[in-house]
Parts: sequence; C-alpha cells; structure tokens
Amino acid sequence: MQQITIFSESPVALKPLLESAIQTELRLLQFGIGRTQEKIAVFEREYELASDEFEKLLHAGRIQENLDLIEWSGEIETLRRLQNKYHTLQEAHLT
Repeated sequence: MQQITIFSESPVALKPLLESAIQTELRLLQFGIGRTQEKIAVFEREYELASDEFEKLLHAGRIQENLDLIEWSGEIETLRRLQNKYHTLQEAHLT
C-alpha cells in the first residue's frame, strides 16, 4: 500500500480537483484501452489467431517476425500497461 500526502497553500479545495483529475485520466485510459483492443482485433482477424496463442508461438520462435507482428506484439504490451494503470488508478482512494 502506498500513501501520498499533498499540501497546498491555495484556498481552493484540492480533493475535488484531484478526484476530477483521476476520473479524467480513467476516461482517457478507457479510451486508449478501447483503441488498442480494436487494433489487436484487426491483427487477430488478419492472422486468424488469438493474441495469447500468437504470443506463445512468437516466444517459442515458431513465427518469423515481421513489422506487422512486431507492431501486434507492441499493441499487446501497450494494452497490458494501460490496463495496469487503469486498475491502479481505479483502486486509488482519496481521504
């Protein structure tokens, strides 16, 4: 568990601003997750292969890498990072 303390000398209430900023970031992350999932779906349809199976084959060296496959792999990693950020922010609580 992490705890962060923020001090401000501004007379404006900080908690509502932070809550709003977190909600905005969550919406942006949701948008990014959706776009990344769409890109991954295009690869899955094009190659007729689920991403998890693609990764297994790629890591086993059973697929010859090309620019498309490198991009697909990058999109999968991007999706994981976006989802991790989303879940981390979603679990944040301001007191």
